[in-house]
Amino acid sequence: MEYDEFIWKIVPKNPIAADLLNDALGEVGFESFIDDEVQVETHQLVHAFIQRDAVNIPAIDAVIADFLLPDVTLSYKHLQAEQKDWNAEWEKNFFTPLVIGNQCVVHSTFHKDVPQSEYDIVINPQMAFGTGHHATTCMMLRHILEIDLAGKKFLDMGCGTSILGILAMKCGAVSGVAIDIDTWCVNNSKDNLALNDITEIDVKLGDASILSGEAPVDLFLANINRNILINDMAKYVKVIRPGGHLLMSGFYEEDQKIIQDEANRLGLRLEAKKVEDNWCALHFILG
Repeated sequence: MEYDEFIWKIVPKNPIAADLLNDALGEVGFESFIDDEVQVETHQLVHAFIQRDAVNIPAIDAVIADFLLPDVTLSYKHLQAEQKDWNAEWEKNFFTPLVIGNQCVVHSTFHKDVPQSEYDIVINPQMAFGTGHHATTCMMLRHILEIDLAGKKFLDMGCGTSILGILAMKCGAVSGVAIDIDTWCVNNSKDNLALNDITEIDVKLGDASILSGEAPVDLFLANINRNILINDMAKYVKVIRPGGHLLMSGFYEEDQKIIQDEANRLGLRLEAKKVEDNWCALHFILG
């Protein structure tokens, strides 16, 4: 799928405004956000990415009209995101090795002198996101490290680069399914699995509607956004074994109640919670 890029300008510079903007854009279809590396005092730039066929300009303009901070001015520039070498872009601008505690390191093939760790994950991003540096992905990785996955099966919904599934396999899982609606993500996942010598993950193109044909799993991963999680959670639960785990992120801490209420309704109980930069990741157990 092709993506469009929107470069948002926030005046004056305001981290809270940036969080609110990202949240509002997520509600109208945007999938990923990158803070601009250029630091200035007067304003802040955020790069937001959305699938081209999901662009709805009236809805995007309504984000400006309905913005919760009246003293903040928002504007944007609409670009078509290039299908370029994102490895080179990350190497030049963003992607540095990511270390999770003393257990896991995430890096790309261009990195040298990578820190040694129990679990070594190689990721070559083919788009502007998916390296694991976002708070939601970091927290999901930490949750995975805390679960005994020896001999277990998992499913990663909205897999992106398949970074979560790769860690699950390295932590002892025997097989997994990775699903994404984006052809780029499916292809990138397959490339990353090959880089990590993993053959036991079946990568599929689709959304939650294809879950009805999946076998039960011990661990279900979903790092997406609040509305999709709430809408599709019942479908997730149907493929989780009793006593199995559901890890979810992609929402803010203030959204925990609505997520947890739906989870409780479906027979899930909260096991653990992580919060970073106001993003939240929840670990539920079924039954």
